[in-house]
Formats: sequence, C-alpha cells, structure tokens
Amino acid sequence: MAKRRRKNRTHVRPTEAEDTGPKHPKSFVLRSGPVGKAVTILSRDLRKVMEPNTATKLKERKNNKLKDFVHVAGQLGVTHYMIFSRTDTGTNLRIARNPRGPTLTFRVLKYSLIKDVLRLQKTPKSPGSEYRSPPLLVLNNFGGDAKETKLMTSMFQNLFPPINVQNMHLNDARRVVLLNYNSETGTIDFRHYCIGVKPIGVTKGVKKIITSELPRLGKFEDISEYVLREAFASESDVEDGPESTVTLAQNYHGRNNRKSEQRAIRLTELGPRLELKLTKIQEGLCEGAVLYHSFIHKTPEEIKAQEKARQKKKQEVALRRKQQEINVEKKKAAAEAHKVACGASTSQAPQENDSESEDDIKEHSGDDDGEDDDDEELFNDEDEEDELEAFDDESADEGNDEDTDEE
Repeated sequence: MAKRRRKNRTHVRPTEAEDTGPKHPKSFVLRSGPVGKAVTILSRDLRKVMEPNTATKLKERKNNKLKDFVHVAGQLGVTHYMIFSRTDTGTNLRIARNPRGPTLTFRVLKYSLIKDVLRLQKTPKSPGSEYRSPPLLVLNNFGGDAKETKLMTSMFQNLFPPINVQNMHLNDARRVVLLNYNSETGTIDFRHYCIGVKPIGVTKGVKKIITSELPRLGKFEDISEYVLREAFASESDVEDGPESTVTLAQNYHGRNNRKSEQRAIRLTELGPRLELKLTKIQEGLCEGAVLYHSFIHKTPEEIKAQEKARQKKKQEVALRRKQQEINVEKKKAAAEAHKVACGASTSQAPQENDSESEDDIKEHSGDDDGEDDDDEELFNDEDEEDELEAFDDESADEGNDEDTDEE
C-alpha cells in the first residue's frame, strides 16, 4: 500500500519557538443581569477594544451564571473577566482574574459609545486591519504608593500582552489604549486610539498625494492649483513639533512609509470612552474577603472579627464537603454489594431450574420404559396363543390322516 503524502505547505508543524513563547492574556466581556440596551452596546464596543484576544461573538443567555463561563474558561485559556452590571445607583464594571481572583469593582461614572465618538469627527476612521493585533497600553499617573493603586496597575498591565522591544514588529503597533489616573478625584479616564503616521514639512494637498492614491484633477488646469488650494488652511499640519516626529525603524503600514524616514505620529480616536472609579477590591473571583472599599471603612477589630467568621465558614464548608464525599462512598459500596447479591441469586436460580428439569425427564423416561415392557409381554402372550392354535390344528390334521389310512 502506498504511503499517504503529507501537505507540508498548508500543514506546517508548530516550531519550538511558538510552543515556548509567552501566552497572551485572553478575556471574556460579559453582562450580569439586565443592563439595558446602551450598556449592551458598550460591552460589544469593549470587546472590539480587547480584540483579537477576546471572544467577540460570545453568546449570553439570561439564565447563564458566572460558574458557567468559569467551566469553559480553562479549556480556552481565558485569564480575565470583564463583567458589566447595573444597579439602582449606576453601572458597574468588574475586572477579575481567573481562576482565584482578585476582583476589582469600578463605578462607571460616564461613558460614550463608538458610534457617538465617530459621529463627532469630521472624517471618522473606518475600521480596517487595526484589530488584527492587540493594542498597546499607556498608563499615566499610576505611580502612587497606595496598595490599591499598585494592584490596579498590575491588573491593567496583565489585561494586555507584554511588549518585547527587541522582537516587536512595527506593523503590530496599530492601536493604543490610554489610561489616565486623576489622584485628586480618584477617577480613571479610558481612551482608545488608532495610530497613524503622516509626512512632515509638506502641505495638506501634498500629503494627500503622497499618502493616498492619485486625486482627481479634472477640475483643475494645473496641479499647482490643487496643491496651493489648501496651503493656508493646513499650517498646523506643516509645522510638526519634534515631540511628535519619529524616525521609522522598520517599514510601516501605509504608502511610502519606509524605513529610516521621518514621520509625524497622528492619533485618531476610535472609542469608546469611559470614566471609572475604583470602589471595591475582593480577594477571590467575585467573592471572598474585601481588601479595599472606598465607602466603608472598618476598624482593625472589625476586620479581625470578619476574618475569623470567614475562616469559620470556610472550615464548615470543608467539613460538609468531606461528609458528602463519605456519604457518596457509602452509597457506592452499598450499590456494589447489592449488585453482587443480585448477580449471585440470578446465577443460582437457573441451576435449580436445570436440576428440576433433569428429574422430570428421568421420571418421564422411567414411565415410558414400563409401558414398553407391558407391551412386549402382551405381544409375547399373543404369539404363544397363536403357536398353540397352530399346534392344535396340526395335531387335528394328523388324526384325520390316520383315520383315512385305516379306512
């Protein structure tokens, strides 16, 4: 039999570098309970921000609970949950680490959807291939010494893949997420931008010629009219400061963005916008001890009493679980014993039936033999009577013969 040919061009085996490389964090963006139409759209917008390392088309049902998603998260490699919920006081956002926490709860003070942000722009940015690579993360004013601030910084950093400057491709830097912390008000501003580069030192008309396809010049007698038409309206574009000018280390996405050329960085907002405020930190996955609360402050004695009660409850749960395991083992042993007993009784019943049938057969066979013997005896008697009658006939014939001779 001929050996089956393997397709090497389309079936490429993973290399060791891919297997041993860092795993990117993955997330679930969920809704908990009825949140309304606007918050539902906001959750979809946040999924677009977290692409491509999130479940964009995740289906949710009203009867789904957090444990349903926890059961499948391990198989899919999910590391974080971002859960929107709504109460009478406002909208909340919980960011939790899978599987053991911690959980950070934020109050969403203000938010704007993607469609609202694009509606305010004169030339909105249409989505393209920007969402094929994860965004960069920029944290501003997160340098406090408070424990909650350090925990927030660590949580936000772990939401996005780490950056390796030595091996990074410049084309992967297409989007950026900016988080600005205001220490006075304790709020966090969330912004999402698209990164673009523009030529420097030229007018807006020349930029269009360089960066895009050839324009339509049917309405102009000379190309100078097209170039000089917007020269005075684009003075801000001509004068790019040194802080926004970079030298490309690699070829970048777009036309004529070659290596070693100078370009100006342009950020175009994609949305959504969020204004967050930290309210609570829990030790576990949406449960456990409260490590921080912005509204409730407890004394050390109250914290000790709460910790003691939590430990007692934890021990009770462990005892109940152990007792349940013992009960399950007892039920299994009883079921096995019952199964063995039923199997033994069913095996003895066929043997008894077989012995009874053999005895019946023997009895029937004995009766048949007696009847045969009687038949044989009757048959023998009849034969003897026939022989006697035949002898008498012969003797009578002999007597007649003698009489005839004498005569």
